[in-house]
Amino acid sequence: MKITPKIALEVASHEAVIRQAYKDSVGVWTWSVGLTSASGHNVERYIDNPQSLDKCLEVFIWALERYADDVREEFGNIRLSEAQFAAALSFHWNTGAIKRASWVDHWKAGNIERAKRAFMAWNKPSEIIGRRKKERDLFFDARWSNNGKMTEYTRLTSRHTPIWGSAVQRDVSATIERLLGGSKPSKVPDTGASWWAGLIGALVAVFGRSPRTKDKNR
Repeated sequence: MKITPKIALEVASHEAVIRQAYKDSVGVWTWSVGLTSASGHNVERYIDNPQSLDKCLEVFIWALERYADDVREEFGNIRLSEAQFAAALSFHWNTGAIKRASWVDHWKAGNIERAKRAFMAWNKPSEIIGRRKKERDLFFDARWSNNGKMTEYTRLTSRHTPIWGSAVQRDVSATIERLLGGSKPSKVPDTGASWWAGLIGALVAVFGRSPRTKDKNR
């Protein structure tokens, strides 16, 4: 089960990209597709330092591969279809909960309807319900939703928070296909991560998502 361009595009379509570091809703420095320094990649170097879309998506794919490892481990010897792998990976990228979500156990046991209901129990905040429905439909009915585009916020306030009115739609399909055209990236050179950020990243991987953020801890 490898990350294909179609899978990466599906996850990206639910997300937004910002090319310079910004402060999220609780003041944590964040960059690219919701990445924080807890990922092991030091994002504070991008304060007032916008990067190319290629660089942003390259690091996104690197981080996505780490989340994919969790999905592979949770499903073990069960071979997921491309659609199922994409949906599970999108769910995990958003919640960090693939290893404790009851819908996975229900599905493994063959309780499909119960699994669908449990999937939709991950519905907080309410703004996430639309995304969760798309992930559910992809996993259980192979119904893809991406069109190759994702949102980019192009401007920040003086306090380094996103200007929501600066949103534009970017077709990122060619970039992602090119980045995934060779062997999968095992690491991003020159992460600039401190030993402390690396430790946080390791703890997050073991114990789950940080309570500081609502729907990201990457």
